[in-house]
Amino acid sequence: MNTSLTPPPADGQPSAAAPAPSARSLLKQLQQQYPAFRDCLPLAIGIDKQLLAVQPDIDRKLMRAALGIHTGSQRYLRAMEKATVRYNLDGSAGAEVTDVHRKHAKDTLQERFRKEAERKKAERDAAAAEESARRRQEKLEQLTAKFSRK
Repeated sequence: MNTSLTPPPADGQPSAAAPAPSARSLLKQLQQQYPAFRDCLPLAIGIDKQLLAVQPDIDRKLMRAALGIHTGSQRYLRAMEKATVRYNLDGSAGAEVTDVHRKHAKDTLQERFRKEAERKKAERDAAAAEESARRRQEKLEQLTAKFSRK
């Protein structure tokens, strides 16, 4: 498997053999190459600079998008909630995780769960209203049929 992170050809068009790079495919490559990504460890502050030092040809926009997907994932946020240490690309321990960062991870997760619960409730309420309207329409049709006969 080719795990090199090469930019698209000079003409800007992806070659026919290789699909256009995406943030998710880059993230998969990072997970294969680096223990900190693979094990979903809290990343060191400045991990983007570490990546650029190791792979200077990496597309910065794609890298930032991949980092956003990774650090915004529920698994990563759960790890951050309880973490005490951040990790470098090679998996070695780095700086401490601050209380502020742990609280941010916890608050982000709570907000997501709250929004998801609201969304599910709204779906249930809409389905119940739809069912009620359907039943009401059926009853009206039955009454109309019953009283329109002579």
